[in-house]
Amino acid sequence: MSFANPLPWWALAIVLALAAAVSWHAYRHFAAVPVRRHTLAVLRFITLLLIVIVLMRPVSRASNVDAHDAIVPILVDTSRSMGIDDSDGRRRIDAARAFIANALSPALRGRFQAELLSFGEALSPVSVDGLGAASRRSDLGGALAAARERYRGRPVAGIVVVSDGGDTGGTIQRSGGAEASAPVYAFGVGSEVLPRDSEVLSITAAEAVLDESRVDLAVSAISHAERPEPLQLRLLENGRSIEVRTVRPSSSGGPVREVFHVSPPSGAASIYTVEIPLDTRDVVPENNTRSLIVQPPARRRRVLLVEGAPGFEHSFLKRALSVDTGIEFDSVVRKGVDDQGADTFYVQAARARSGALMGGFPPDAASLFAYDAVVFGNVAGSQLNGTQQAAARDFVARRGGGLLVLGARSFLRGGLVNTLVEEALPLTLDQRADTPAPASIRPANHVSLTDPGLLHPIMQLAATGDETRKRWESLPALASAAASGSARAGATVLATTSGAGGVERTLVAVQRYGEGRSMVFTGEASWRWRMMLPSADRGYETFWRQAVRWLALGASDPVAVLPVAAAPPGDPLAIRVAVRDGAFQPIRDAEVDLRIAGPDGRLQHVPAAADTDQQNPGLFAGSFTPAQPGVYKVTARAHRGSVDAGTASASFLVGGADVEMTDPRLNLPVLSRLASASGGQLFQTDQVPALLEALRLNAPAAALAARRDLWHNGWWLGLIISLLAAEWLLRRRWGLK
Repeated sequence: MSFANPLPWWALAIVLALAAAVSWHAYRHFAAVPVRRHTLAVLRFITLLLIVIVLMRPVSRASNVDAHDAIVPILVDTSRSMGIDDSDGRRRIDAARAFIANALSPALRGRFQAELLSFGEALSPVSVDGLGAASRRSDLGGALAAARERYRGRPVAGIVVVSDGGDTGGTIQRSGGAEASAPVYAFGVGSEVLPRDSEVLSITAAEAVLDESRVDLAVSAISHAERPEPLQLRLLENGRSIEVRTVRPSSSGGPVREVFHVSPPSGAASIYTVEIPLDTRDVVPENNTRSLIVQPPARRRRVLLVEGAPGFEHSFLKRALSVDTGIEFDSVVRKGVDDQGADTFYVQAARARSGALMGGFPPDAASLFAYDAVVFGNVAGSQLNGTQQAAARDFVARRGGGLLVLGARSFLRGGLVNTLVEEALPLTLDQRADTPAPASIRPANHVSLTDPGLLHPIMQLAATGDETRKRWESLPALASAAASGSARAGATVLATTSGAGGVERTLVAVQRYGEGRSMVFTGEASWRWRMMLPSADRGYETFWRQAVRWLALGASDPVAVLPVAAAPPGDPLAIRVAVRDGAFQPIRDAEVDLRIAGPDGRLQHVPAAADTDQQNPGLFAGSFTPAQPGVYKVTARAHRGSVDAGTASASFLVGGADVEMTDPRLNLPVLSRLASASGGQLFQTDQVPALLEALRLNAPAAALAARRDLWHNGWWLGLIISLLAAEWLLRRRWGLK
């Protein structure tokens, strides 16, 4: 006899000591008759000991098992991808059925106990004639785990898998293999090269947007065929075709990538679909379409501009942002000092927020965190005390807000150098000068885009990359540019400019810092881009509006619904909600209610529980299983007792792509990796004799490994109940309650 869940000797000693201590402690006050006390304590100790033994699962080797009784489960993929017609003129499932009926089953008969099981969403027994291809997905890793549990303790010579290698459950891809109780021997069904199939591989939105913003949709498509043909990509916005492109396949046969520029309509979520028109020759028409959802902003973004002194830049920047309907704009300008030597400020802000700005900057984190982005223009370090500097840094790191520092004087001595704010900036400020470098020659202080800058949403001034680069090169020169330092690790330089003597300097740089974003603009007098160009040129306004919007977009509300992963109908989804207070400290004891409205208008209430992971305090999650494809809207309401903590809502798309038909070719690498990880092998369908030899060699070990559970019967339960009953009867007889 052995144990399936053995304990080390030291742990077993501790458990026995605890059981003895508990038994003695239960009757330590029953000292009148020592024999009775000892009897009851012993009964209690024996009962606890039996419970410990049962939990350790006593087992024995099966004595009546030989190699011929070894089981060979045959797992057959019955997902929809097995219905593809590419296996020598037959559907994959038909080829699998013929292989099992004519070759595999006759070879195993009389040698092993073969059991046929189908798997798709779940593992279940099936007959050869009952094999179909109707399951929504193929969870290969889940099927092996179910087989391991199904045959636990029984002699399994090997597990045979007949599949096209698809695994929409994702277990195999994530782990690189699958834990198996026996070697896995795989047979692939299907073709690695399809006769003809065009597929939209992915569609992603580069950035979330505010109303009327331009969004870049990156599309990847491929032609699975021996001779790839040009692909026609059709883009639809809420079901309406808005653009059609014809792209040639790559010479290497890999995916082609295209970027579409769209401007989503305001007020509601928009569905963008990329489709390849169907062709009667397409083997898999289901993968010709993919969709995604672009959500509108829940509210206007709040931006605070803090200027160290009046200037032209403040006036032009304020004018450019104030006309943006997606932005609420507050400003504070340091005018000078009064008779007592105190700083005075000119404040323009909404009435609800103006009181907190009278001192030149919000006095606490809660007041500052009411904004989504903060702009510092020519700000001196002395204008902010230590608490305010820390709040500005935490505004980016913890709140997830955006910080923009501009104006050459911000980067000089007396500016933000050696302040806590500097920690959040994408550039070090260790190569500073006392004064800005003037433009001594004409090419100085002109803008040059970097390659990352050419693709970044902040820098887009035209419909194409070439036009955008030309627009930037044609802008008037800046008055000056500050010498700063090198880019930090993880920062991206978007534009440079040449200073005096042709020395290149960073002009625009961005980075992620904590939960938020930061940006620097080291130039001076960008208002020249407005004054020195025709009135119809909107390059100045476009750049600054895009910059501030990009910074503000990452800032969420104290209560926020996190992005929901894409999934097909019928698969459970995790709806996660972050709950924080006004200073963005997590609220651990909140109660969160979720309401989810489906595409049919039906409303469901889903409870949300706190995440037990201590690394994510204030995170709550609920599970929801959508029944049909379409757009769902989730509304989360958080409260602490009777106090409302906030409400958030978001939309998500279910069924935007047919995951089961993604890359529908026979995936032999997955099957090979799966077999190798378990000690098995990948076979061709004509290698059944080699399979039999492998099973024969493993059968004795499988029989030897077979175990019989000794605890899994009524005798153990009866014995424990009898001991408890005896103890209770004796207690009653001897006058104990």
